[in-house]
Amino acid sequence: MISPWIIYYLVFIAGPMIGAFVISFTNWDILSGPKWIGLANFNELFHDEVFWVSIYNTLFYTVFAIPLHIATALITALLMNIRSRFVGIYRSLFYLPCIVSPVAIALIWMWMLYPDFGLVNLGLRSVGLPALKWLYDATLSKPIIIAINTWQFGSTMVIFLAALQDVPGELLEAAEIDGANLLQRIKNITLPMISPVIFFVLVLQTIYSFQVFTYAYVMTSGGPSNSTMFTVLYIWRNAFDYYRMGYASAIGTILFLITLAMALFLFWLSKFWVHYETD
Repeated sequence: MISPWIIYYLVFIAGPMIGAFVISFTNWDILSGPKWIGLANFNELFHDEVFWVSIYNTLFYTVFAIPLHIATALITALLMNIRSRFVGIYRSLFYLPCIVSPVAIALIWMWMLYPDFGLVNLGLRSVGLPALKWLYDATLSKPIIIAINTWQFGSTMVIFLAALQDVPGELLEAAEIDGANLLQRIKNITLPMISPVIFFVLVLQTIYSFQVFTYAYVMTSGGPSNSTMFTVLYIWRNAFDYYRMGYASAIGTILFLITLAMALFLFWLSKFWVHYETD
């Protein structure tokens, strides 16, 4: 019964991962056969300035994007966890950005943020404020991509909403009778009871954050001045622009190890704040 999934995993996930690890020890331009060069790719990688810039950009994105994304989704889920006549419409509207193609979203935001005729700068000029370069400014490009990620919080909101609806209402009512206000009920009852779900979302979002690619590829191509050159985009550049499959695989191997280390750290950290019913 599970053989279709096992075959899928071996062919499309485990197989390519092992293949990429082997290729990382070769010099392969796709057009000719791979040549074994040992650790030369890794030695070059650790002296590659752009690689370290890409690691910094990815970590910057992770550190700022994940808290904003989770906090926005959780607060919205708390607001949507009410009985209201139009709550279904509100939930649908908040979820709507998640069903739009990331490429389409990137193109829309590029049009809105275009320096000359973008809607955002037109709005700024209309109130007497100076226009900004937005995606063409090295200091603003990463925050814009982080903001777009935060804007697409609908899927995470749905997960939190499902968890909130499993919180026993009698516990919240008992706390309210004992004099606990709304913030106290959220802090002492709601958040501890949904902490496993928060942890689940945190791990997933961390893994996803290390794979950030589409918005940077479509909107900025890694610029300006490599300010949005994330690691996966740099892998793409080396593999399909420079035809250095071995070097790209070496970068992918390092990225996998960093992601694995971060996930293991989160699992270790979870024992201090995640509460399960069996605890």
